[in-house]
This record gives sequence, structure tokens and C-alpha cells, in this order.
Amino acid sequence: MDKMKAAICTRYGPPEVLKIVERDAPVPQDDDVLIRVFAASVTNSDIFIRSSSIPLRFRIPMRIMIGITRPRNDILGEVLSGEIVRVGSKIRRFHIGDQIFGLTGYSLGAYADYKCMKETDSKKGCIALKPRNISFEEATSAAYGGLLALQFLERGNIQPKEKVLIYGASGTSGTIAVQYAKHLGAHVTGVCSAEKVDLVRSLGADKTLDYTHKDSISKLEAYDFALDAVGKARTSDLKQACRTLMSDVRKFVSIDDGPLILSSDRLNRVRELVEAGIVRPITDRCFPFEQIIDAHRYVERGHKRGNVAITVNRVSEQSSA
Repeated sequence: MDKMKAAICTRYGPPEVLKIVERDAPVPQDDDVLIRVFAASVTNSDIFIRSSSIPLRFRIPMRIMIGITRPRNDILGEVLSGEIVRVGSKIRRFHIGDQIFGLTGYSLGAYADYKCMKETDSKKGCIALKPRNISFEEATSAAYGGLLALQFLERGNIQPKEKVLIYGASGTSGTIAVQYAKHLGAHVTGVCSAEKVDLVRSLGADKTLDYTHKDSISKLEAYDFALDAVGKARTSDLKQACRTLMSDVRKFVSIDDGPLILSSDRLNRVRELVEAGIVRPITDRCFPFEQIIDAHRYVERGHKRGNVAITVNRVSEQSSA
């Protein structure tokens, strides 16, 4: 049986609980595709899954889903991009050689050389053809940030000239949300820290607010829609003030307001936006697979710009599957 490298997590704890080992490569069933993973992403969800210090209200439901004392699937990672190297006899959407991007859902497993996935959407993942004009590392940002941004911005039914606020405008989903809201014709205010203002403005934000400065609260306006793109675990006086200001609480939406829908149709929409140059994914850093612990440490600090990717395999390397 073919072997592969994988980063495993056998207990909850700090980044150092991750360990790179050799495993048997997965064997695709009739309704599977086998993906050679070129890049994965280190998301805040990955940090929550691995960590032992997340807030109790998030820890209990997470442990029920993922595993009580340790992850049921010890190969973590929920975002990947790569190339299909084998297809089962029942596969119709994909072919050998197709370059794809997507999410692995509850099945995790992106931190490895290979991953088997279904071509149909489920809680165990969704995949689609990758945008042709970006790298595999950038594609992991587009997949995760794109799905989050589009799903929750769609709740706003944003119309041209409406005022939209994106809280966490410099993160993986926030950077795409700013660009997509501008594409819809909105007047966009991006909330971020001072050192990220230039980035957020470069993405099209009409105004920026620094959430660390108390005087930013006085600059809040009446918004038609606000998206909290960092989630409920992180708060600030400005976020609370914005929520209070919104006359219709249904117009203040967090990416934690419901599960992420794993949709290949929405991934296809993300691909169209990227290939048309309407949205560009932002990558802060790319770490080699061997430095996955460092990548987790970096993301855990909470100051990244856009996405943090891991190069699992170089594109020039030949598949051994």
C-alpha cells in the first residue's frame, strides 16, 4: 500500500501536540476521488479543534462533533486544494488531472499528502474546480473565505449604494467580504487594526475604522447591513456599539450565526469571481508542511492578514499514487 505524510493530533492542546508521521494513503471507493493535496489552510476553526483553551460555550459542542478526549480523525485540516489523481467508477463530475479546491467538513484530513472525497456535497465536504488564475495556496483562501463571505453576505440582500460594515475586514473571510460587497455596489466600511488599514483600503473599502481606538465608536453610522467576519468569540467596544446601533438586529450577522454550508455551487461562484478579477484572495504567509506547528502558532496569535496556507506538496512533484 502507498504511504503518505500526515500531520496528526492525538490530543487537544497547544500547537506542539501536532506531529508529522507516515500513514497508509487512502484508497478511493467507487464514489470517491483521490486528491493529491498541494496546499492546505490553517483556519481559526483548525485552532479551535486542536486547542484545549477555547471558551466553554464553544468547546462542548465542538467536542461532541469532533471527539470528546481527542479528535476522532487525528489528521486535522478542513481546507485544501490539489489535483485529482484517481476517480471511482461512479464519479461523473471530475476527471484525473482536474485541479480542485474545497473543504473537508467534519471528515477533516487536509493535513496530508492525499485525501479521498465524494463529488456530492455533504457535511463531510465539498469540492469544485479551482480558479485557474491563482496558486493552490491562494485557492485555499478563496475556498474558505469565499464560502463564508458569500453565504453570510447573501443574508443582507445588499443593494447598490447601501451602507455595509465589515467587522474583521482584514481576515480570510473579511477580505473577500469587502471586495464582494463593493462588487454589489455597496458603500463599505471596513473595521480592522491600524496596521491593516492600507490593506483593507486596497480591497475597495470606502472607509476604515480602527476597533482598538475608542473614538472610532463616534464615527459609526447607520448601516443597512453589518457582517461580523471574525465570529462571536472575539469582541470589542466598537462591535458592541455597532450591534446596539443597528435598529434591525437581523441586519447584524456573524459568521457564527449558523453552520457553514458546504456548497460546490457556491464554490463555483467563488471561482467565477476570482477568474473575472472581481475578488482576489489574500494570503499572509505560506509555511512548508514541515513547519505546520509554526503555522498554528502564527494563526493563534490572532494578527494574520487574510489567509495562512501550508504547502503540502510542490506542484512540480510527480504523484506516486
